[in-house]
Amino acid sequence: MLDPMDLLRSNLSRVRIPEPTNRIYKQECCVSFATPKSEGGLFIDMSTFLAFGKDCVDWNYEKTGNPVYLHIKQTKKLVPEDRPLKKPTLLAIGVDGGFDNNEPEYEEAHNIVILPNYISLPFPSVELPEKVRLAVDAILMAEGAERKEQLASWTADKKEISAYAMSLQQIDNGVIIPRSGWKCAMCDKTENLWLNLTDGMILCGRKNWDGTGGNNHAIEHYKETGYPLAVKLGTITADLEGADVFSYPEDDGVLDPLLAQHLAFFGIDFSSLQKTEMTTAERELDQNTNFDWNRIQESGQEVEPLFGPGYTGLVNLGNSCYLASTMQVVFSTQSFYSRYYLSQSLKAAFETAPADPTVDLNMQLTKLAHGMLSGKYSFPASEKIDIASAAAPMLSSKQEGIPPRMFKAVIAASHPEFSSMRQQDALEFFLHLLDQVERVNAGHPELDPSRSFKFGIEERLFCPSGKVAYNRRGDYILSLNIPLHEATNKDQLEAFNKLKAEKKAEGKEVSGDEIVRPRVPLEACLASFSAPEEVHGFYSTALKTKTTAVKTAGLTSFPDYLVLHMRKFVMEEGWVPKKLDVYIDVPDIIDISHMRSKGIQPGEELLPEAVDEGKVESEKLLANEEIVAQLVSMGFNHLHCQKAAINTSNAGVEEAMNWLLSHMDDADIDVPISQEAENAEALSFVDQSKVDTLISFGFQEDISRKALRASGGDIEKATDWIFSNPDATNSSDMDATTSSTPTADAGLPDGGGRYRLIGLVSHIGTSTQCGHYVAHIYKDGRWVIFNDDKVGASINPPKDMGYLYFFERLSS
Repeated sequence: MLDPMDLLRSNLSRVRIPEPTNRIYKQECCVSFATPKSEGGLFIDMSTFLAFGKDCVDWNYEKTGNPVYLHIKQTKKLVPEDRPLKKPTLLAIGVDGGFDNNEPEYEEAHNIVILPNYISLPFPSVELPEKVRLAVDAILMAEGAERKEQLASWTADKKEISAYAMSLQQIDNGVIIPRSGWKCAMCDKTENLWLNLTDGMILCGRKNWDGTGGNNHAIEHYKETGYPLAVKLGTITADLEGADVFSYPEDDGVLDPLLAQHLAFFGIDFSSLQKTEMTTAERELDQNTNFDWNRIQESGQEVEPLFGPGYTGLVNLGNSCYLASTMQVVFSTQSFYSRYYLSQSLKAAFETAPADPTVDLNMQLTKLAHGMLSGKYSFPASEKIDIASAAAPMLSSKQEGIPPRMFKAVIAASHPEFSSMRQQDALEFFLHLLDQVERVNAGHPELDPSRSFKFGIEERLFCPSGKVAYNRRGDYILSLNIPLHEATNKDQLEAFNKLKAEKKAEGKEVSGDEIVRPRVPLEACLASFSAPEEVHGFYSTALKTKTTAVKTAGLTSFPDYLVLHMRKFVMEEGWVPKKLDVYIDVPDIIDISHMRSKGIQPGEELLPEAVDEGKVESEKLLANEEIVAQLVSMGFNHLHCQKAAINTSNAGVEEAMNWLLSHMDDADIDVPISQEAENAEALSFVDQSKVDTLISFGFQEDISRKALRASGGDIEKATDWIFSNPDATNSSDMDATTSSTPTADAGLPDGGGRYRLIGLVSHIGTSTQCGHYVAHIYKDGRWVIFNDDKVGASINPPKDMGYLYFFERLSS
């Protein structure tokens, strides 16, 4: 047998000296939640600089053949009980000038270990080869990759003043922004809207893969015009520094010191907000926040701590409660539990992971699942109950929990906003998670747990012509309006409002325990989803004009897990954002069988197909000369005006002008209309392989062909076109929905309409961008509260205060 030092020398080619750009992991195993403090310590691969716990390091040796490891073991050091606390000077934890987190100190021992026989050599030692000594010194001195991420999430983000703010040019085009009713100027999106501060265009933001979010129109507008700054509608309050301003050329959120002036240019005035309504609203919301906080967290109640499999808390990484609460509920579903825990071992996930498992979503989901569900890390924390008098550590009712750092890093890689320390919307995170899970399981729908949440929605549009159109789409959540007029406690509300007015006249305020909140049944919220709704500005292909249609909606399939999103955040008159202070009476069992859509009915006549862009010129819409003349009189080019009228279906001067301002820099803006028709005809041939690709996404064949023709054969643009043209469904499309042609909900799970409540995520705070999220989950015959790393038996789950409700379908 070789001498240990000779064995090390024979493997020197497997040892690397890290460079400054290398990511070095030395605080947490990339496959489990083992740390240097764990019983077996941590093993750092001296070739890849990845860290492994004692249970996983053999797997890495088998996979890579790398035999040389730096073993780090930390043991707790005795600390004087009267250690003084340092006063912080920086909003950060664990850095010079930051908060002293008062954690115990540890002694650290280092050894060089050679696998597979775990031959150990002490470090430091002058007998070690110089290359090994240099490599270990560099590893120990380097800032760990985990540490860098932790500091990034705890150190407050500092927005810089935009270089474009002070000299921003604004176009005096007469645009006045209304207080509500916003819609993207390029599509039908009414959420995630951005106001361009140069020309006043309202356009939608980033597009998600499943069609949610926006259609990228705001960024496309910047690429066309170069107008640099936009503000997100819905984030503007009297506190202008809190508004979400984005600079496209700087590719970052920024400060605009002249934001009030820039918004006033478009008719938005903040002076009254700051002095009257906002102050009152904030005071009321503060009262509600205090009440919500106690009720949702079950403060003041003796909550029995719970430990063991499925009861592992998640450490807050700095406003990561939105992630913790969502993942606790997601992993309580059978689909995710089975996919990432029951049916997949840590070793299997590691063996199929790429060379760096820290960037593999499948590996990190499996790691998180095993960490949360195995019970391995769910036990009472060891702490001193009274520092002054306790001589020995005692078991606490609180558990240490596990930090989901690597999972957060990999899930945020495709969505930078989730990398920040800012609070995020739990709904946005849930949708982003399912989107990423669907992507990594593409081609293997039988493995994709996100499908258990997916369902089809069918919208029926009734035109005044008597004809109808149908549109289908897939979704993961049912987003519900809250009809306050359906409150069941109107008498109590009336008495409360009277009391409030009397106290206000006396210069007093109502106390928290006097507040009466509307109680709205969940059934009323579900009914509002299916209720007829007027759609203004609907272009009827039968009447060849814009009109008002009536829309109704239903579900084409019922998912295994139904997620209801309560729209608690609204915008009041005067641009005041408000969180509805309301209770939703949610029963444990619901039945949505009546919400199943019926599809095309006997005797219904479908709206005729819209004219394809690939038709010859004689079949194309002609420009309304009145619109063209008015635009020309404003100084615009005649050809450009014709194109603006045609591309807005002759809807009106304002619509045409908005289109014109958005397309002034188009490469083909000066191409004659007759030439465009020839180009369109040439593009009418569509590659069948691209059609098949769109069909695989769940779109109908005819719609896929139309979208590809309208998008010049570009698949990504064709997908955008489909989501931007909900009225594109025609008679041949609808015929397809009853045939074997794939539809938006093809292959989705389906069953009965009876569901049982299994979990809810509640929000405390004035907006989704601040506050705190808590999860309550029905487990093992009782309700359990998951509040970051605190897990306990729930005494009074706030079922009427949820933001997201999770229901599981009952078997027939």
